[in-house]
Amino acid sequence: MTNSEFTALSGSSLNVQIPDLDGAEAEAAAKLYTEARDAMASGGLTHIAFHISPDVQWGSLSLAAIKKIATDAERQGIIPDYSRIPTGAARLLALAKGAAPQEASEAPKQRFALFTTVGEKTLEGLGELRAFFKFTGTVSSALGRLLRGKAYFQKSDLKTFVQAAGPDAIVIVGVVNLLLGIILAFMGAVQLQLFGAEIFVANLVALGHTREIAPMMTAIVLAGRTGAAYAAQLGTMQVNEEIDALTTFGISPIEFLVLPRMIALALMTPLLVLYGDAIGMFGGYIIGTTMLDLGTLEYIGQTQNAISISDVLLGVFKGTVFGMLVAITGCRYGMESGRSASAVGDAATRAVVSGILAIIVSTAIFAVLTNWIGI
Repeated sequence: MTNSEFTALSGSSLNVQIPDLDGAEAEAAAKLYTEARDAMASGGLTHIAFHISPDVQWGSLSLAAIKKIATDAERQGIIPDYSRIPTGAARLLALAKGAAPQEASEAPKQRFALFTTVGEKTLEGLGELRAFFKFTGTVSSALGRLLRGKAYFQKSDLKTFVQAAGPDAIVIVGVVNLLLGIILAFMGAVQLQLFGAEIFVANLVALGHTREIAPMMTAIVLAGRTGAAYAAQLGTMQVNEEIDALTTFGISPIEFLVLPRMIALALMTPLLVLYGDAIGMFGGYIIGTTMLDLGTLEYIGQTQNAISISDVLLGVFKGTVFGMLVAITGCRYGMESGRSASAVGDAATRAVVSGILAIIVSTAIFAVLTNWIGI
């Protein structure tokens, strides 16, 4: 350190001399702050001036001590003076001051916080709905170009997506529908046994599965499996700037990336629904022939009498719509993903949640429409 004092009191001004460092910067900075604080505590000061000689070796801890002294001084109404600090040190102090966190102030109390929250969430939901319809319109336009033979995507990609959305999903779709068929038959059997109407378990399982359960649960499985995968894939492409590259080359990302995924799900979901119908009714057959002691031919005959081709086609049509909804939500959040790993994860999560919500809302709409039409 230099032979000069750290601090020198002159009238109502305090002069802080930054010492030279000899490797003990922490001790020097601590002593500097302590002496300056004690001097300011004595009172009567209006100004505080900092001095760093051009030949003095200073470090970050010295600047931190200056910043702390200046902060304490300003709180006491003392004016700091940085005119005799080197330009580099002054810039660092200015950056530190600009980046300093603001003290948290107590949030004003809102008398109608509940209504404010409800309003904000409502506007947010309407914005999401508007964005969904906008993206759906863009995809529909691209689909129209495809029907006119003007859209471009690789057929090999379509085959890959068909394989991933269809055959690769058979196991999980089969397990879910089998268990649901067993559960539905068991719950129905417990109640129908009270009236001696066990045979109508076949009606319950057949109608419930073909019209509602198989399309909805198959689509929900695909939303968690395939929709999330689409969002993650496209989100990763956003991070890697692959989508920007396609746009630069004049290739529509909607046509090249979204269309094959949507077509794959629109083709595979109805087939998976039919597969889920068969597996679900087989689950009901297991309960009927074991727990209720129904004969095989008796159960199959009752199932045939319970459903018609319109019930099966309704479920298949629902599956097609649900598959397109899963593809649209997954691709939309992937295309709108941010450029970080966290953003990709958020996109996958939002794709699953929005896809399931869209499926449930569509199921409710279908229930009202079919009842109104009389199907």
